[in-house]
Amino acid sequence: MPPDAAAVSGPRVAPAQPGSAAGRRLGPVALVVAGGLSVQFGSAVAVLLMPRAGALGVVTLRLVLAAAVLLIVCRPKVRGYSRADWGTIAAFGAAMAGMNVLFYQAADRIPLGAAVTLEVLGPLILSVVASRRLMNLLWAGLALGGLVLLGGGGFDRLDPLGAVFALAAGAMWAAYIVFSARTGRRFPQADGLALAMAFGAVLTLPLGIAEAGSKLLVPSTIGLALAVALMSSVLPYTLELLALRRLPAPTFAILMSLEPAIAAAAGFLILSQALSVTDAVAIALVIVASMGAVRTQSRRRKE
Repeated sequence: MPPDAAAVSGPRVAPAQPGSAAGRRLGPVALVVAGGLSVQFGSAVAVLLMPRAGALGVVTLRLVLAAAVLLIVCRPKVRGYSRADWGTIAAFGAAMAGMNVLFYQAADRIPLGAAVTLEVLGPLILSVVASRRLMNLLWAGLALGGLVLLGGGGFDRLDPLGAVFALAAGAMWAAYIVFSARTGRRFPQADGLALAMAFGAVLTLPLGIAEAGSKLLVPSTIGLALAVALMSSVLPYTLELLALRRLPAPTFAILMSLEPAIAAAAGFLILSQALSVTDAVAIALVIVASMGAVRTQSRRRKE
């Protein structure tokens, strides 16, 4: 499940390092790709952890440990903010918690590549609605075609509940993007992200305790969960923070559209989740639709 960097991106600064223009472009691109690899392979490790602590337990451990690391590193202040600021943090944290809970429920039931493909439809629909351009209807139709292929005509080939969870996670991802942008405007650096992560961790804690109980305290489980927290939250947020200082937002969004393919590769390499030709075509259609929607939105801004 890919993170949105709007909440952590600092002020854009011109790169000071010498070198060719191509080199300067490839540097941040490599950071974003590395972040995507970290997120999706972290999700694959989380799937391996689910038999030990359950989907809700893994979500709780990931958010609690990620929040702890971010709070220690960022040391955000808690005074001087308005009620509206705290409302934004609460909404961002709730969206983050909901997105993770729903996605991990999906990943527990359907292959990782399929889960991320269904989830990415949420931000894609948000982009189509926000742009209000006829061209984006084409991209929406292409994504719908991928959705139909992935479901095999009726989602009976996939676990129906898992597919529903993934689609719901996509809706929460769209809300996450909206509130992460608002958080980024109200809070400096990654302070808002750290506070929202802590709020999301508090929301999921009762769910994780109810499902896993004392299993959450097993040292080996905590160790693996810390790896998931670092790979899926802390490391990618940091890499994206560095990348977005030199990378245009549309380029970043296009690179994020590759997440379903990365997730499919992680599922295959770590979880032995092989894809059929139909699944591969479906994922490719959604990726192309996402890229097309981003490029259309970018052209509109230039007009």
